[in-house]
Amino acid sequence: MTTFEGSYLGASDKISPSAIMECKICWTPYDPAEGDDSRQILPGTPFLALPEDWSCPGCNAPKAQFLVREDPGSQAASEASEIEAKTRALVADFTEIFHAKMRDLPMVNQALHVQAVGFQRQASGILGVLIAPWFMNLVLIPDQPLGLKMGEKITLAFPSGDYEFLCNTREQTGEYLACALFSPMGDFTSQLQAVEVAHAVMAELFKPENRAETDRSAEIRARAERPIPLEALGAETDPLPTRRALMTGGQG
Repeated sequence: MTTFEGSYLGASDKISPSAIMECKICWTPYDPAEGDDSRQILPGTPFLALPEDWSCPGCNAPKAQFLVREDPGSQAASEASEIEAKTRALVADFTEIFHAKMRDLPMVNQALHVQAVGFQRQASGILGVLIAPWFMNLVLIPDQPLGLKMGEKITLAFPSGDYEFLCNTREQTGEYLACALFSPMGDFTSQLQAVEVAHAVMAELFKPENRAETDRSAEIRARAERPIPLEALGAETDPLPTRRALMTGGQG
């Protein structure tokens, strides 16, 4: 659920009909699902539909003195729910692959498990990092079918540069695009370390200063590795010897 601090002050575009409001004077809530028996307000009446002379049942403060306590119908809450559903499907697909095909292979890092990290809404879908015991990929789940064949490659532009993604599909996830970051995952000593690197990747991806000064589009298919200092990851964990040169055009 979405919550924020600050007075309502008549900003009707900030809340949905299901918003639960709270008086900032006495903390009496107004829940649309319950209405207000003391003022004969029927259940199902949104806060915005209350009479102009309605006031707090607890202290008679005017509507302008109410804050949003929680708003399950807000755009942010809706987006969070969508992201949670899609990433849950993605994790389920790759957890199934792990148990069905990968769990006993030597390349699998048994210290890791499947986890979706840092997924956020973009213009064309949701983007984040998928960690698995055998790989770490940047993943885009598009809102609409892209008309690509399985295995077809596409280049996507980000503030830090252009990156090559491979189109694939899974039963629960549907169509998705993946950009390889690490494989195999033997250099990672813990799930926490992998998650910290995933968050660092998402942060660096949107920094224009990481874009090369010259056009490096001819190199985006190349695999590259370079040392990375721990301070760049913001992690107090065992160091990784190398990682993909994600921000300089090297793709896997």
